Amino acid sequence: MIEKRNKTRQPGKGKMPFGRAARKKDARHSHMGRAAHVGARSGKEPLFVVRDSPIHGRGVYATRRIRKGMRIAEYLGERISHEEADDRYAAKEDDGHTFLFVVNDEVCIDATYDGNDARFINHSCDPNCESNIEDDRVFVDAIRTIEAGEELGYDYSLTWESTDDPQDLQLYNCRCGALECRGTMLSPEPVDFEEKKKDKKKKKKKNKKDKKDAKESKKDRKKNKRKEKKKDKKKDKKKAGKKNKKKQK
Repeated sequence: MIEKRNKTRQPGKGKMPFGRAARKKDARHSHMGRAAHVGARSGKEPLFVVRDSPIHGRGVYATRRIRKGMRIAEYLGERISHEEADDRYAAKEDDGHTFLFVVNDEVCIDATYDGNDARFINHSCDPNCESNIEDDRVFVDAIRTIEAGEELGYDYSLTWESTDDPQDLQLYNCRCGALECRGTMLSPEPVDFEEKKKDKKKKKKKNKKDKKDAKESKKDRKKNKRKEKKKDKKKDKKKAGKKNKKKQK
């Protein structure tokens, strides 16, 4: 559930709710290790800089052209358990903002501690980046070519539930300014609806399989019946042949 006390959490960063509901959702996010230091080793300027953003607080801006598919950054920070994260931010009731990023069901990254500039990448409803998890590490990759001066952004898709207080959900209103901005950093549908959809899909798939199995078993029964009839006919023919031989004798 999303509450001011951050009772829900989802794979993502900053301004994010956290808790058990989000752990149901498949985690998606990003890495920085190699890409962050490419500029320093090659003599080129860094890929990005951090400065004030019209979207929220500080944002991350490309300093040069970033090609599609390029690894931009790793989301770094202290790796803690979900329970510790819940305790750490239980009293936070102002704006729902945290730098928590869910890695898996056991671990999340708190970039407030030992974090890097990747924590300042804002949400966008028309993202130029995406987050990916590889070997329990979080990376940010470009999903299209990004020109110098563009602000980096990926879709947070924060999880929520249909029972959440609408007033609390307003904490996650989006100000990305995209032409097709959906007005929120939350996922389009609540996680409990998504679970229902998955269950419905599984049930439909199971029913389809059961029908297929029933159809196949029906065919098998018919096939077995035909075989039995053939056997009975052969037996009857054999018996009739023996009777005819006895009569002839």
